[in-house]
Amino acid sequence: MRIIPAIDIIEGKCVRLTKGDYNTKKIYNENPLEVAQEFEANGIQYLHLVDLDGAKSSKIVNYKVLEEIASKTSLDIDFGGGIKSNEDVKIAFESGANQITGGSIAVKNPDILINWLSTYGSERIILGADCKNRRITTHGWMQTSEVDVVDFIKDYEEVGIKNVICTDVAKDGMLQGVSLDLYKEILSKTDINLIASGGVANMNDLFTLKEIGCEGAIIGKAIYEERISLKELQELC
Repeated sequence: MRIIPAIDIIEGKCVRLTKGDYNTKKIYNENPLEVAQEFEANGIQYLHLVDLDGAKSSKIVNYKVLEEIASKTSLDIDFGGGIKSNEDVKIAFESGANQITGGSIAVKNPDILINWLSTYGSERIILGADCKNRRITTHGWMQTSEVDVVDFIKDYEEVGIKNVICTDVAKDGMLQGVSLDLYKEILSKTDINLIASGGVANMNDLFTLKEIGCEGAIIGKAIYEERISLKELQELC
């Protein structure tokens, strides 16, 4: 299972939210590059980079942060937040992203995401399946649709999606454990590569996610609040 630390960006700074609420913003570092370099120095290979300003708007905002991290580390970066147009995808890849995540666009304009799949290939496009009470959320988790998360993933699997990041918004930033039942259901009903996100609180959560068959696990606040050390992650990697 791949270990994927997260860096969330607001106004160019490394922050974390609780349950996706922008009013709970906590700044952990003014310089995201320093955080990324520390991850790399401890044997981390992958990074989940989210433009939270972009997620609230209609376009990528913090692509310069992506560009700096990509040019000054060798991390394999998946980038999301505000990717809603062909131009956004172009900017993300030209700025150094290895993969991009489409979330809101997959709900609002599925034809665009399907076009990205055919243009760039399924290895470079990740489906962002963020949900609250099983319903898909969009626009930085500020809007909730009527779409069931498992149905959503199954529909996209039929058109070629292979990689899915699933975040249970109710778990995100709470440090109270992951949505095991939901992940087990997704894994039992699809053949996608599932990347779990939200709620990881300790190493036992990671061992459990690996045991049920997740391809990757995204870790955010547990690192920043020192519930999980980079040394522990290095040993796991």
